[in-house]
Amino acid sequence: MAAPVTISPATRDDVSLLFELVMALAEYENLAHEVIGAPEDLEKHLFGDNPTAHAIVARIDGAPAGFALYFFNFSTFLMKPGIYLEDLFVLPGYRRRGIGTAIFQYLAQVALAKGCGRFEWSVLDWNQPAIDFYRSKGAVMLADWSTCRVTGQALEDLAINE
Repeated sequence: MAAPVTISPATRDDVSLLFELVMALAEYENLAHEVIGAPEDLEKHLFGDNPTAHAIVARIDGAPAGFALYFFNFSTFLMKPGIYLEDLFVLPGYRRRGIGTAIFQYLAQVALAKGCGRFEWSVLDWNQPAIDFYRSKGAVMLADWSTCRVTGQALEDLAINE
């Protein structure tokens, strides 16, 4: 019988682990070169005076197996909050053991408990295993929407009042 998956909110003690998992995710997505933050940044935004995100850790037999990082947003059309899943990652050795499903169930429960009307995330178009998994959980791919992003110098330029 497979060991049960436990999901729990991350604590300050998990910051180093979370950072390692973020780096493993970045490597998997071939985006490690884009990680410019440090564990201290993660700690500040998860556990500081004004937390802007939340994280959960999945474990099997006490060993870290994956994580998810999410935050709350708001839908003006639904007039309700929503959960946006920024990242979900399961270590390769723990895949296909129900961890992703357990994370999704946990976050769906959080969404319902907080009165959310949506649970949303993005997926890289090349990540077919993830797309298949998400569809199996009832997700609909929104073909009419594109992600927009302003970062770095473009963000600074945008903020300038000329």
